[in-house]
This record gives sequence, structure tokens and C-alpha cells, in this order.
Amino acid sequence: MRTSRSILTALLILLPCLAEAGGGLKVVATTPDFAALIHAIGGDGVSLKIMAKATEDPHFVDARPSHIVSLNRADLVVESGADLEAGWLPPLIEGSRNKELLPGGAGRVLGSAGVRLLDVPEVLDRSRGDIHAQGNPHFLMDPLNAGIVTRRLTEHMCRLDPASCPSFRENLSRFERTLDERMLRWTAALAPHRGASIVTYHNTWRYFAARFELVADTFLEPKPGIPPSPPHLASVIGRMKQTGMRVILVEPFQSRRTAEKVARHTGATVVDVCQFPGGLEGTELDYFALMDANVSAIARALGGAGPR
Repeated sequence: MRTSRSILTALLILLPCLAEAGGGLKVVATTPDFAALIHAIGGDGVSLKIMAKATEDPHFVDARPSHIVSLNRADLVVESGADLEAGWLPPLIEGSRNKELLPGGAGRVLGSAGVRLLDVPEVLDRSRGDIHAQGNPHFLMDPLNAGIVTRRLTEHMCRLDPASCPSFRENLSRFERTLDERMLRWTAALAPHRGASIVTYHNTWRYFAARFELVADTFLEPKPGIPPSPPHLASVIGRMKQTGMRVILVEPFQSRRTAEKVARHTGATVVDVCQFPGGLEGTELDYFALMDANVSAIARALGGAGPR
């Protein structure tokens, strides 16, 4: 993160002049996946700002003046709560001078609360890469976790805007019905491939794999957050040839060229996926559309589509 003290200082001076009058609940989401869930509950009645782009690495987000302004005006900020944004969010919260968004404040929501996190390290050791003390923060790739988070969001939004609570709860019920229906569809699509192994760039897909009974324990990164190295890629290629793994997942902000290089040596299919709505065409602010696209692409690849 390249947080500039000059930006923070300038915004601290300007904030008193930027106050904004009411007009519905004002919510800031750190990433587009939380934004999609907020939109599902609040609809157009909620003023929603998103800090990270769908096509950028959520671990590294540059501070922008608009971030501090949005946080200053916000009634609610929603973050992962699993240290995903630890490198860039705290100074922005502090710079916003919005006491309700400080840790423990009424306007601070940790998405991970109530979620069983995977990959919790027994020992914190930076030599193991960019590991997260509380566990893997990519938990919304398990759709059932999206249900947990959405229910908690509804409770927070109802406390802050009681007049809109009936609408929020109605939207939650609609979301849960749709989630139940899509889970049946997604599970059926991936059921023929239970036990299959997939190769991923980062450990983003661990929750997805666990939910749909796939295996995602081979990564193009040698360690979380560490760029792929030739020796490690050679090891991955050898393992893929030995075990017959033929699917590599890559996200918009990851090196597709690296994935394609591995695919050329293994006959694998490189699959374009994303953890964030808006990162794939037709998925803007729509969690269900995103998961439809991911499940369809992965199932098609596992079903035997040739290398591309």
C-alpha cells in the first residue's frame, strides 16, 4: 500500500467541508463481494461505496482521497475481519475521523464473525509467506458463508436504520431462497467431479473446494503472497503430471501468462475465475451471477474441455 501522509493531511483539512446530509444508510464495503451482499439486502435504498476494484488484489489497495471521504460519511463499514485489508484499511479508518468505524464501534462490521475459518496457522511465522493470523480470509467463496454474512449484515443494518428494517428482512428472505435454489444447482453441476484436484494461483479457492468436495492444495505461488519461482513451478508441473491434475484457476489480477506456461507443460486448461462480483462479465454487484459463472467454468473444465 502506498498511503501518502500528504493525502491524509489534505483530507483531514477538507473533511469538515465535505459533510453530507442524510438520505439513506451510507455503507462502505472494502471489497466487491461484501458490496454485492449489502446491495442484495439494501437495494437502491442504501448509498454504497466500494474501496477495492474487482480486478485488483485485495491485499494491496492504494489509498485514495475518495476512500477517506466515503469513510468519514459512512454509517457502516464492512470488512473481512480476517486481516485481508490489514495493510491498508486501518490508516484510512483513522484518517476518516469517524469514531463509529473504530474497532468495536457501532458502524464496524467484521464479515468473518460467525464463520469457521480455514487455514488458521498454529504458529505465526513470516517465513511461511503472507499468512493471516485469524485464518484464510477468502471465506465468501463458500456460498453458505455468504448466507451467514448476509444475515449478520441485515441485523446491523436494521439497528442503524429501523425504518427500513422490514424491507431489509424481506430482501434477506429473498436472498436465502435464491441461495437454497442455487446451492442445489451448483452442487449438482460439480457432483460428478467430487474428489478432483484443481491448481490455483493463490489459496483463494480453499473454501469453494471444501464446500463442493474438490481438492485445492496445489498453488502456483510457493507461499501465500510470494510470486511464483521457476523451481517451484517445475515442482508444480511435476506434481500435475504425476497426479493428472488438468485445471488451473487464475483471477484477473494474477499472471495468466504464468498459468499458461504451466498449462503448456501439462496439457491443463486455464480457467478464468474471480472471487469478486464485477471481475467477470455480467457479474457486477451480483453474488449469484458470480458464483454461476465460476461454477460453470470450473465444471466445464473438469468435464474435459481441452487446453486453451
